[in-house]
Amino acid sequence: MIKDLYEQYVSTEVITGDAFQDRFEIEEGEIQGITSQDLGELWGANPEIFKLLQVSDDLEGARDALYDYLEKRERWIFDVNNNLHPLEKANVRDCIRVLRSLIAPINEKRTETSTLKILWKLARKENEFGKKPSRGFILEFIHLFKGIVGLSGIYSPTGVCTKEVPAFISMNGREAARIRSSLLDQEGRTIEDRIKKYIFGLDPVTVRSRKFNRERILDYFNATDSDWNNYKWQLEHVIRDADTLSNLVILTEEEREGIQIAANNRIPFGVTPYYVSLMDEDPSRAFDHQIRSQVIPPVRYSTVLKERRAERHLAFDFMGEHDTSPIDLVTRRYPKIAIIKPYNTCAQICIYCQRNWEVRQVLDPDALAPMKKIMEALDWFDEHKTITDILITGGDPFVAENELLGAILDRISEMEQVVRVRFGTRIPVVLPFRITDELVKMLSYYNEPGRREICVVTHFEHPCEVTPEAMEAVQKIKKEGMSIYNQVVYTIENSRRFELVALRRALRLIGVDPYYTFNAKGKEETRVYRVPIARILQERKEEARLMPGIDRTDEPVFNVPRLGKNHLRASQDRRLVAIKPDGRRVYEFHPWEKNILPIPTYNYQDVPIWEYLKELDRRGEDIEEYRNIWYYY
Repeated sequence: MIKDLYEQYVSTEVITGDAFQDRFEIEEGEIQGITSQDLGELWGANPEIFKLLQVSDDLEGARDALYDYLEKRERWIFDVNNNLHPLEKANVRDCIRVLRSLIAPINEKRTETSTLKILWKLARKENEFGKKPSRGFILEFIHLFKGIVGLSGIYSPTGVCTKEVPAFISMNGREAARIRSSLLDQEGRTIEDRIKKYIFGLDPVTVRSRKFNRERILDYFNATDSDWNNYKWQLEHVIRDADTLSNLVILTEEEREGIQIAANNRIPFGVTPYYVSLMDEDPSRAFDHQIRSQVIPPVRYSTVLKERRAERHLAFDFMGEHDTSPIDLVTRRYPKIAIIKPYNTCAQICIYCQRNWEVRQVLDPDALAPMKKIMEALDWFDEHKTITDILITGGDPFVAENELLGAILDRISEMEQVVRVRFGTRIPVVLPFRITDELVKMLSYYNEPGRREICVVTHFEHPCEVTPEAMEAVQKIKKEGMSIYNQVVYTIENSRRFELVALRRALRLIGVDPYYTFNAKGKEETRVYRVPIARILQERKEEARLMPGIDRTDEPVFNVPRLGKNHLRASQDRRLVAIKPDGRRVYEFHPWEKNILPIPTYNYQDVPIWEYLKELDRRGEDIEEYRNIWYYY
């Protein structure tokens, strides 16, 4: 019967919602925007599932029937007479695995969501819902149902992908090579066209524009070029309020309100004059969206932090650092590396910072921990000799004086077991003038090839931040024999097609190695910045994979609270266990200790794919280019 059903699909290409629409007459908007067309398309995507749900008298009967269907469907996939392309078959198997997980009773219990119950009620036209399903929920299952019958549309606009192969595969020798090369040229041109959409901070036009911005800012502060290049002058003139910033760039009313709420409620806000020079005076955010979004707090962000300020040390500690700190200033999640945080402030604040609960204000005069406490923390490292790698972060340690950094490195250099010291800092991006010859010489003194490595881990978010000044700072570090790596946070502001590819290439050109791509932390106050995990996986496969290997050395990761990094490309380390009525996927993440220790798993509620796509559409993106996103689990 299933084979007959597939043949029916092939003969009619893709069944649209029109064939089923008349069965589901509802008023538009009755169920969170779901229309009759949506429901028609849902059941048209897989009439067999619709039938078995419709005729099942109770939920457990529907569950049993669906399990039986999926078992038969999987057996059909392995049938020798099956004409689906092997790659489409692989997707079918993934879709079957996902649906099995979504209807599992244990996952319903753990997530307090019965995906099956929602589908069952929809099929039976029962209107008694708890939380009514959204269009995002329906779209998830339209794609999943199509995938189960081999009609994903990934490889063919009709949805049908047979065992046919490209012409050059059936050829030999030079003829095959020339045809394939022509196809690769076409792909290469597409990639370059996409990359060129994004501002590169080293482009001559961009450099000239920012030189004009710099002159305007210097005029406002009645300062000179010598002042501008002096990092201490920059720190003394960090902009902390909306009035000052509005004299340098035009602010929207919403931007002004977000800053004002922050300023009135001791929510950290600040931006260096140098970083302001990377902003356009025009408030449209057409080109400087990434710059503004990192430092200008949204109204919702400021409001949430204001309302929960009294409990912020617990409410906003997403990574559970309170539970992974064996001594003051130290965080440890892994056997061989731990973090020390001697200086608890920054030159400016990133809105999506995982430690926004810990930093009290920009350049907080009380940010430096007492030297006695710093030395006690360093003594703790020496007592735990299995730790061979120390990350000095904060806050931003490079805001501190050279003398403090030297004192810390002096103590670490006495520890024979330590082979690497990393500095986690945004200074090369937000205040490159701080990377002075004196600082670099001091750091390089402790960099002993074959004995101890000193390296810098920084945080560029966009190619527009890769400026001549940043390049000079990076090159100073490189010329002293030290490495510099980048950790990028994947947000709505750098997640368009090939946007991260453009960043990686820009970084390699100035001497920075891409290291990690972080899923933005699942913090509710920064929800507007978050991107579905499916998009990170899609970017890695459909964009990064097209570039030379050296341009894609970073690893996409999800930080599991209290536990640490989960490598997203390792699909065996997570499971999709539920889809909430509003379209949010729920993932069960496995800790890095999997196969080593029986550590508990962690359930994470992602942002809905449909909400993300709508935002891309609002920003002028053609969301059809992202259509395969639904099949990344």
